[in-house]
Amino acid sequence: MAVYNPKSLRAEEFINDGEILETLEYAEKNKNNIELIDEILNKARPQKTESGTVCKGLTHREASVLLACDIPEKVEEIYRIAEEIKLSFYGNRIVMFAPLYLSNYCVNGCLYCPYHLKNKHIARKKLTQEEVRQEVIALQDMGHKRLAIEAGEDPVNNPIEYILDCIQTIYSVNHKNGAIRRVNVNIAATTVENYRKLKEAGIGTYILFQETYHKESYLKLHPTGPKHDYDYHTEAMDRAMEGGIDDVGLGVLFGLELYKYEFAGLIMHAEHLEAVHGVGPHTISVPRVKHADDIDPDVFDNSIPDEMFEKIIACIRLAVPYTGMIISTRESEEVRGKVLNLGISQISGASRTSVGGYTEEERPHDSEQFDVSDQRTLDEVVRWLMENGHIPSFCTACYREGRTGDRFMSLCKNGQILNCCHPNALMTLTEYLVDYASEETKKIGFELIGKELTKIPKDKVREIAVQNIEDIKASNRRDFRF
Repeated sequence: MAVYNPKSLRAEEFINDGEILETLEYAEKNKNNIELIDEILNKARPQKTESGTVCKGLTHREASVLLACDIPEKVEEIYRIAEEIKLSFYGNRIVMFAPLYLSNYCVNGCLYCPYHLKNKHIARKKLTQEEVRQEVIALQDMGHKRLAIEAGEDPVNNPIEYILDCIQTIYSVNHKNGAIRRVNVNIAATTVENYRKLKEAGIGTYILFQETYHKESYLKLHPTGPKHDYDYHTEAMDRAMEGGIDDVGLGVLFGLELYKYEFAGLIMHAEHLEAVHGVGPHTISVPRVKHADDIDPDVFDNSIPDEMFEKIIACIRLAVPYTGMIISTRESEEVRGKVLNLGISQISGASRTSVGGYTEEERPHDSEQFDVSDQRTLDEVVRWLMENGHIPSFCTACYREGRTGDRFMSLCKNGQILNCCHPNALMTLTEYLVDYASEETKKIGFELIGKELTKIPKDKVREIAVQNIEDIKASNRRDFRF
């Protein structure tokens, strides 16, 4: 019987089934223990210190107690603290990105994904380098600066060399004032050597969704293909970090297994990375199972209602206060609007989840990985964010200044990240408004920037930001950053 050990490099020890089951039992037993709940909430609250605001975060057991708690006033308190943490470390900035699907060839048999090998009626596509270039130009013409590239697992059609060529192509495209400044990579678990190659190619974050931490369910959901190997998949982040990638992104596909189990496993994985590598995940994503070609989400009887989904996001924010949180266009405008205040710091906009989708005028459905709920244009999403008091940020400065991994986390943990992130967000928003925005969005945006500039605490930083913004408006000079 495996023993729980967050410092172990063996999946069955750092994501330990026995420990999760004990945690869920403990949470159920204490979900109405007001004294304990108050203790946990007080621990989670941001604390003001001489050096700035700090947060202790929560263990998987403490966070699971809050998730199980159904006392209305305590749930409201969870939400209030989540918003306080979000504003303390990320401010009102929301980082924008788009997924770019390179290929849907795949050798796996995943039961929840239409790219699975046995699906014979989905259109199989793989972009040539010229097609990658055209997709990137289409994305740049919208105003995107940050991409997450996606590809099915297929050693023949999508070898690591193909992925590396695509990254090189993406970074090489400069169209008008457009440039992709950060490429995050979401591809199958691979070797330390391949992670080194990705690092050398200049990737931002390596993202890999666990799908489910429940090993028995995992094996059933991945009956064939290399992804069937639970341990190899679960231990991928350790290999990525060994390969020099210090920004990694976790995520589970909520709806495949019971959400309380997944939640505990997710927080345990974050604790493991912190214990072994000294830095937790750079991001956590929270996708839910959605309808897609030959995939019916109702087949999975663990779907979660919106209210519980919102609570999960708030509890993750309390548990891992310094980790970025991502929500995609899988979710509706309404759901996305609610969770922005509960901890989400990155969202996608105008996403196409099909291979080659951005160059098509009409949204293609024949090679989509999942149905997109929020189908607004990037301009509409940007305007909506600003109307709701958020700053859409196209910033990639930390990655390009080497503020990644523990360097990013140490800045974030002492609150200093706001001194450069806030003005960087305003400068990149100015670029978007000048180069891509509709007149209505420009008007709202420049008013917002004027107000937000007054919030920059350091006079010198504020003066430089104001000057840079004027330069962006008056010329084709771009890419200022602190």
